[in-house]
Amino acid sequence: MKLLLTSGGVTNPTIHAALVELLGKPVEQSKALAIPTAQWGHPMCSPVSAQGFVAGDREASMAGLGWQSVGLLELTALPHIDRERWLPWVQEADVVLVDGGDATFLHHWLRESGLAGVLPSLTDKVWVGVSAGSMVMTPRIGELFVEWNGAPDDRTLGVVDFAIFPHLDYPGFDENTMEWAERWASTIGLPSYAIDDQTALRVVDGQVEVVSEGNWRHFTG
Repeated sequence: MKLLLTSGGVTNPTIHAALVELLGKPVEQSKALAIPTAQWGHPMCSPVSAQGFVAGDREASMAGLGWQSVGLLELTALPHIDRERWLPWVQEADVVLVDGGDATFLHHWLRESGLAGVLPSLTDKVWVGVSAGSMVMTPRIGELFVEWNGAPDDRTLGVVDFAIFPHLDYPGFDENTMEWAERWASTIGLPSYAIDDQTALRVVDGQVEVVSEGNWRHFTG
C-alpha cells in the first residue's frame, strides 16, 4: 500500500496535494472506506468523536474531503461475517481512512478481523492514517501511547521500520512536547519521527518523505 501517515488528518494544502498525488486522481473521483475502530480503545474518545469522524463534520476530517463515496468499515464486526462479503468492499475502494484512538486496540482488531492479512495484496490502495491510524503501521509505539488495558505490549504491525510520536506541541497535551519526544525516542529503539498536526509522512515503496507546513523532527534511533 501507499501510505500517508498523518498526526491530525489532511490539515493543509501541502498534505492534501500529497494525498491527490498518491491517489493519482482527484479526491472527488475516489472511493473511500473509513475505519473508526481505534477510537473504542482510547479513554478520550467517545461515540460523539466517532460520529464526527464518520460524518465528516469535525475539523480536519478526512471523511469530509469530498470523496466520490465514503463507506464505513468497522473492524470489530468483520469476524462475524464472511470474508467473501467484506473483502470486495476493501478491494473496490481507492483509499482507506483510518482514524485515531489507541493503536494497540486497532492493531488487535486489524489482525482479528483478517484485514491485516490482506494489506500486502492491496498494492494500488492508499492508507491515510490519523494519529493511531498512522502509528499502527509502525513496529511499536512506546508505553507512553498505550491506553488500552487489554494491550499485551506496545507492538503494532511493523509495515514501516520507524516509529511515530504524533500531536507534537498540541495544546493541552502536556506530554507531547519536544522534550517528551526526545525521551520517547531514546527508549523506542527505532528511527522515529515526532510530527505535529500540520505534518505527514508519505511512504511509497519504503521511501519516506516528510510533507509539512509545521514542525517535526527525525530521530535516528
